[in-house]
Amino acid sequence: MKHKDGKYNSQPEKPFKIVPATLLVIVLCGFSFYLGGIFCSEKSRLEGKSVQYVSKTVSSPKEPAVDPLQIKSMAFQECSADFQDYTPCTDPRRWRKYGSHRLTFLERHCPPMLERKQCLVPPPDGYKPPIRWPKSRDECWYRNVPYNWINKQKSNQNWLRKQGEKFLFPGGGTMFPRGVGAYVDLMQDLIPEMRDGTVRTAIDTGCGVASWGGDLLDRGILTVSLAPRDNHEAQVQFALERGIPAILGVISTQRLPFPSNSFDMAHCSRCLIPWTEFGGIYLLEVHRILRPGGFWVLSGPPVNYENRWRGWNTTVEEQKSDYEKLEGLLTSMCFKMYAKKDDIAVWQKSSDSSCYNKLAEPDVYPAKCDDSLEPDSAWYTPLRPCVVVPKPELKKSALESLPKWPERLQVAPERISNVPGGSSSALKHDDSKWKVRAKHYKKLLPALGTNEIRNVMDMNTVYGGFAAAVIDDPLWTMNVVSSYAANTLPVVYDRGLIGTYHDWCEAFSTYPRTYDLLHLDGLFTAESHRCDMKYVLLEMDRILRPKGYALIRESSYFIDAIASIAKGLRWSCHREDTEYGVAKEKLLVCQKKLWYSASSSSR
Repeated sequence: MKHKDGKYNSQPEKPFKIVPATLLVIVLCGFSFYLGGIFCSEKSRLEGKSVQYVSKTVSSPKEPAVDPLQIKSMAFQECSADFQDYTPCTDPRRWRKYGSHRLTFLERHCPPMLERKQCLVPPPDGYKPPIRWPKSRDECWYRNVPYNWINKQKSNQNWLRKQGEKFLFPGGGTMFPRGVGAYVDLMQDLIPEMRDGTVRTAIDTGCGVASWGGDLLDRGILTVSLAPRDNHEAQVQFALERGIPAILGVISTQRLPFPSNSFDMAHCSRCLIPWTEFGGIYLLEVHRILRPGGFWVLSGPPVNYENRWRGWNTTVEEQKSDYEKLEGLLTSMCFKMYAKKDDIAVWQKSSDSSCYNKLAEPDVYPAKCDDSLEPDSAWYTPLRPCVVVPKPELKKSALESLPKWPERLQVAPERISNVPGGSSSALKHDDSKWKVRAKHYKKLLPALGTNEIRNVMDMNTVYGGFAAAVIDDPLWTMNVVSSYAANTLPVVYDRGLIGTYHDWCEAFSTYPRTYDLLHLDGLFTAESHRCDMKYVLLEMDRILRPKGYALIRESSYFIDAIASIAKGLRWSCHREDTEYGVAKEKLLVCQKKLWYSASSSSR
């Protein structure tokens, strides 16, 4: 035995101290058996009540009870009237901070955190709810897009015409003054694949007022109309006001926010993009986003230069040289001439790997991009002067190998295997899930499925399941895939749908008041660690039309906080159960109110 002082006692313990301790242990053991018998006799009587009660009130250690996030109510001030067309990341007030080389000032340049607006963007004085589809394709309210400059500049080309309180869209354009219908008819004669469902997705660079994309909707072709933000023309705003898919963007120094090998067709009708300059780097970007077998259509300079050069303020020799340079660049990128007539020339991107193999030879321009450059990396990714070669193993992603529309929507694309967990069965399960959800949504929001809702955005899609579930309704869906999420956007395009990459910590590339319905599924659960919920909801308010809707599907943890912020946005919301009534997930159905600025005469 060791004492506190560290010394040992050499004498043994006396045995009389052990006996009482032994007796004490025996007594305690007997008493414990007695108590155990009492407990066991009561177990059967209490089991049906006590255990049942505990199972209801005590949370599993694996799923600890978490109180819902609570946020104090807040009210947002109105922005001043000069912010009625505010586009935070393409703001003309900030253009002078950036260079003019290759029009870099027109690219996305988002304001730093300290300069972000925390106010509600007002509608223009006299704003009215937009004219409903399909009538909206041909007319819109002048006060909703009050830009008369474009009417004066383009009236001789029949882009649009102001008549009373409305803008009318006759369907004209710089290269189709006789009407877009006749122009597309000729194009279909040159490209029969536009008639049979082979061509489904298209991009129109420099879209004007999107008459080309609007006409193609009736022909089963879904077009992303692309144009930069500008001070006067507001091309993308006109397109969206008409109910035609469009997004702000420009081919400059960065890749467009789309995956490689996505569009079935690309179109430029005198879009003023200098295709042959800077080593053809803009053509290389078109090549990247166009799928093998896809078509590039050009009308305008230098096509048909023999008959048109006099109206282009140039000489026939200059235009001939430019056309030959263009042909040389396209050939070097594995394009081949497909058809040509009058003002329209069509090239087709090759699906033949033998052409691309030649790009690996020394001293070839443009060269093949090295493997370190991810083909689908397209969020603030610089353009590179090299050819993104289609992967040889993806043999079913070429245009001629895809099922024709509408069968294409239901077939699992080859590229789904590149998605973690992606498979044919996963896509089938996702589609089935969204059919059930869409049916439930229509019960909660009867406007969904009617012409009251035309422009729809799925803010964080996976495979485009929501868009597929409402494909027969009179609407179109912009499918957004987070730049931080798994890369599923190629699957969306392979199915014949459209979409874009985006980071919801920043403003979206569109004008205010351009969407009728915003849908999200767990966006705040996925992104709240990066993005401030308040700014995401302010951005949703900016792009949502007055009297438009937000369908917010979220964890129960976030729902109350979202509703609190939505109240400060002047939204009216009601909380609903999901289709299966699970407690951990809820729906918030909100509608944005129509209000006018305090200085507006419309109040």
